[in-house]
This record gives sequence, structure tokens and C-alpha cells, in this order.
Amino acid sequence: MTWWMIMLIVIAVALILLFVLYKVGNKLQAKQMAQKEQMAEAAQPMTMLVIDKKYLPMKDAGLPKIVLEQTPKRYQKQKLPIVKAKVGPQILNLICDDAIFDEVTKGEVKAMVSGIYILSVKSVRRKNAAAVEEENKKVKKGFGAKMRAKQAAYQKQLNDDIMAKAQNKAKATTEKSKAELKKEKQREKMISKNAVK
Repeated sequence: MTWWMIMLIVIAVALILLFVLYKVGNKLQAKQMAQKEQMAEAAQPMTMLVIDKKYLPMKDAGLPKIVLEQTPKRYQKQKLPIVKAKVGPQILNLICDDAIFDEVTKGEVKAMVSGIYILSVKSVRRKNAAAVEEENKKVKKGFGAKMRAKQAAYQKQLNDDIMAKAQNKAKATTEKSKAELKKEKQREKMISKNAVK
């Protein structure tokens, strides 16, 4: 075997691997989108007082036992964004979406919550928003914070695209129904003209 044959084999194997990864990634992305839609349907607005927020391993986060039992062992050591909040008279530990973890600040927050998962933050009431922004600017962002910011931007873009598609679809159906109504009126006029003759 010559060197170019070996290179062709390596390139072919790499292309096959890339194709398989692409297909698997598409399936996982579709599954994730379906799960997000289900969570969004089950979400409820809540007003809560955020006491603390941290990245903690699942076993140290104080989540319900059933959550730990249903989670595979390999994911229990992974750190999650955990928000400790007072909801009504109860103090709960909630899992926050990675993309909005930086938006959640200590204080009163209105958020959309599905079970123990915070999906989005509607409004935040702070004493001094300018002071918090200055404090955030002074803190040097690490690699994880930069990646979360990029993820938040991509997630916002994805949500905007989904909303735009939904609005375009609704607009197209209304335009289609208007066009169908015009056609029906014209047809009725033609029938009435033919009946008169």
C-alpha cells in the first residue's frame, strides 16, 4: 500500500464519522426541541425571591430524591446551575437554564417555571440595577461565563427564529383564508350571474 491509499482510507473513514455525527446530532437536537416544547407548555409563571445561586453537583444541590434516582450516575457529579429561592412560604432549590443563569440575580424575580426547572426570567426587581451592572463589568469573566453568554445569545436567536416562523405561519394562514374568501365570493357572483341568465 502506498501513502496516498492510506490517506484516502483515512479521509473516507473521517467523512463517514462526520456524517454519522451529523445524523446523531440532528436526532438529538430534534429530541431536545421536543422536550423544550413540552416544558414550555407545562410552564407556569411564578414570583420568587432568589436567595442564592451557585453551580453545584446534583448530589449536593438538595434536589428531591426522585430526581437523583431518575438521573444516571455519570450525570450526578456534573455541576448544574442551582437557584435557591423562596416561593411562597417554601424555600426550594431549583435548576436554572444555563442560558439565563447570569440574568437571575438576588432579589424578587418573575420567572416561568416547569416543575423544578426555571425556563425563563420575565422581570427582575432590583434595588439598584446600575450598581449591579457596574459590579458585573468589574468582575473578570472566565471561560465558562463567556461560553454561557454565547449560549444565551444563540438561544435567544433560536427563540426569535421560532417566534418569527410561528408569526409567519399565522400570517400566511390568515392571508390564505382571505384569499379563499375572495375566491368563494367571486364564485358565488359567477354562479348568481349564470343563474340570472
